[in-house]
Amino acid sequence: MSKHVLSALADAIWPPVCPVRGVPVDVSGRLDASVWQGLEFLDAPWCECCGLPFPYPSGLGAEVGILCATCIARPPKFDRARAPLAYGDASRALVLGFKNGGRREMIGQFARWMARAGEDCLEGADYILPVPLHWRRLLARRYNQSALLGEALSRQTGIPMQASWLLRARATPSQAGKSVLSRRRNMAGAFRIAPGHRLDGCHVVLVDDVFTTGATASACARQLRRAGAALVNVVTLCRVVRASDPTM
Repeated sequence: MSKHVLSALADAIWPPVCPVRGVPVDVSGRLDASVWQGLEFLDAPWCECCGLPFPYPSGLGAEVGILCATCIARPPKFDRARAPLAYGDASRALVLGFKNGGRREMIGQFARWMARAGEDCLEGADYILPVPLHWRRLLARRYNQSALLGEALSRQTGIPMQASWLLRARATPSQAGKSVLSRRRNMAGAFRIAPGHRLDGCHVVLVDDVFTTGATASACARQLRRAGAALVNVVTLCRVVRASDPTM
């Protein structure tokens, strides 16, 4: 029986609903029109390094290579970060439903969005590595949402994923509500490379659900570089964009 037929049967038995509003939709994984209209997709011009979108073109003629003030003042440990969505009310509901509610019907769409937004990060990549969870949190949640995104992105792009190479060395308190400096301190020493693994000369892509300040990405990138990685890029589903506070 084909995948299309199985999907049609599943939709007949369990009528598809919007993963955010719970209202009926025509196909599983679709969004209600009001949710779709609430999503803010990111695009250039943006910071060449962290992907922070600029409110308007620089006026210099070419946007490639333009950095935001924070990346100039404090360069992150990774090379580039990209995300397709700004983290707002609609995207937050999508992420929380996926992260805490087990709503996985849109994961294929998430991967397509991430592949398009992160095209320059993914080109020539050797491996995809998800940001790991500490084992206690993994037991409580039952799955790592970053690993699920990494698997979907791997299927979309053909880049192999290695979920066991980067490990969470210690449990860390939630990052919610912490300042940029507190987030960096919270992530210090939180990750390590699994014994026996080297990444000499490799181009790796780190995958996570939300890019907030870059503290987690930089902490991971620091360990990946120590293991020999030549290029560390970051692709997330969403990123926080604050008008008055650069995200890095």
